[in-house]
Amino acid sequence: MRQRQRGPQSLLLPESEKFSDSGAGGGSNPVERRSFVFSSIGMVAAAFCNASKDGVALASQFADMPALRGKDYGKSKMSYPDYTETASGLQYKEMAPTKVGETVVVDWDGYTIGYYGRIFEARNKTKGGSFEGDDKAFFKFRVGSQEVIPAFEEAVSGMALGGIRRIIVPPELGYPENDYNKSGPRPTTFSGQRALDFVLRNQGLIDKTLLFDIELIKIIPN
Repeated sequence: MRQRQRGPQSLLLPESEKFSDSGAGGGSNPVERRSFVFSSIGMVAAAFCNASKDGVALASQFADMPALRGKDYGKSKMSYPDYTETASGLQYKEMAPTKVGETVVVDWDGYTIGYYGRIFEARNKTKGGSFEGDDKAFFKFRVGSQEVIPAFEEAVSGMALGGIRRIIVPPELGYPENDYNKSGPRPTTFSGQRALDFVLRNQGLIDKTLLFDIELIKIIPN
């Protein structure tokens, strides 16, 4: 027995969902079918119109990127109103410097640059708890409190958060009376203390010029 071949429409819709041209068998009549089709077209057109309006409003918030036109990937470049954009497209923002009375947290290097460039404090060394965001192992002081040597105070006062500054410190802006115990920053290791103390307390012709690298980690408002 030859099997009956089904047409394309039979493969797309089950018998219960096909429209019938006759009124018998519970099928829809032509008027109902036309009403259904027209109403569906109206809903699709309205949705498309709303989506187009939303798309235009959204696009106005972004900068145009010609390389992405007609592509199905990527997104438009964001333009931030509080940043300045250069001709090359770079966006930057000047961070606020520290103020008198604020507490600052810094990491620092120290070198006896006038005497063999020996290091007496290493920045970025392992610190207890630093991986959990604890800043107790970093050097902390209040700006304007004269807790640190004059050169360190002056350098940090003009820095912005995240900045790194290298300073050359002549003896007159360094440790008072050549004693690091009277003003910070102080070496945190015994070997660092010995290296700095040897230069500061030496009565010979040793150059006592120092070099510091300072990184501003955090600013705590007053």
